[in-house]
Amino acid sequence: MKSVLNKERPESRGFTPILSKEQYRANLAMVAVIIIWGISYVSIKVAVIEIPPITMALIRFAIASLMLGIIIRRVEPKTKLDKSDLPKMVLGGIFGITIYFIFENIGVKLSSATNASLIVSVVPIITITLDVLFFQSRISIMKLLGVIIAMWGSYLAVTANGKVELNSTHFVGNILMIGAMLSWAFFTLVNKSLQEKYSGLFLTTYQTIFGTLCFIPLSLFEYKEWKLFSLTALGNILFQAVFCSFIGYLLYIYALKRLDVALTTIYLNLIPVVGVLSGYLILKESVLPIQLVGGLITLLAIVIINFELGTLRKNSS
Repeated sequence: MKSVLNKERPESRGFTPILSKEQYRANLAMVAVIIIWGISYVSIKVAVIEIPPITMALIRFAIASLMLGIIIRRVEPKTKLDKSDLPKMVLGGIFGITIYFIFENIGVKLSSATNASLIVSVVPIITITLDVLFFQSRISIMKLLGVIIAMWGSYLAVTANGKVELNSTHFVGNILMIGAMLSWAFFTLVNKSLQEKYSGLFLTTYQTIFGTLCFIPLSLFEYKEWKLFSLTALGNILFQAVFCSFIGYLLYIYALKRLDVALTTIYLNLIPVVGVLSGYLILKESVLPIQLVGGLITLLAIVIINFELGTLRKNSS
């Protein structure tokens, strides 16, 4: 009887799944993240017309902080922040929330949603370079190949017409977006040293609160621009708070804890693709066939990195 049962089990025939269930879930989480964050560029572009960029970030993350604070008290009432980790937690909030969204909101306002999403493609190179410098991580040939392919795919996705505007306003916006991506890379690496100790919910909650507090004094510089805004702007802020800042961050931290840094950052190269598609669906912007090809090329990079992770897992089992 045992021999019959063993024959029916894939493991008894030497079959090992390419990825574990957790890795599959983490990949699905990253898919959801890039969809949510890809749409966010359109949302920010619409809302920032009426609301100053830093003030908009403050409202957005104040809402997200409230939601996270309520949930963390119910889910993890006994979890406490170790005093020795306080500096890293504050740095995570500053890099991943305050600096990133000041640069991104102003960058999107001065540049275009398309150009802003294009610059996301520099994240893998920045993050992996910092990962090597600070954590002595090794870069395999497959991983490097995946990064190069992903950058090429995202480039095709948003610059199919061969034009990247570099007039004075757009240039400043693009530089700010590069600064935002650099800040995000540091945020990713700071979290790498904390993710084994705290849950994704705990990290997201505390870093969001710390980052939000830093927005308060900075938003006062925009007080002359404060005014009532429309329901459309309010709806976009709520979308950014609930989906982008709350759900998106939780899913990203969940995936970051279970996937290689290179893979999670390569996933971010699909954000420009989602940005282009959301621009087509929401803002009725045109989409060229080569832009879709760019998206498929980026997907190929993700498959390559997942294949390497699956191979490593199979060899270690």
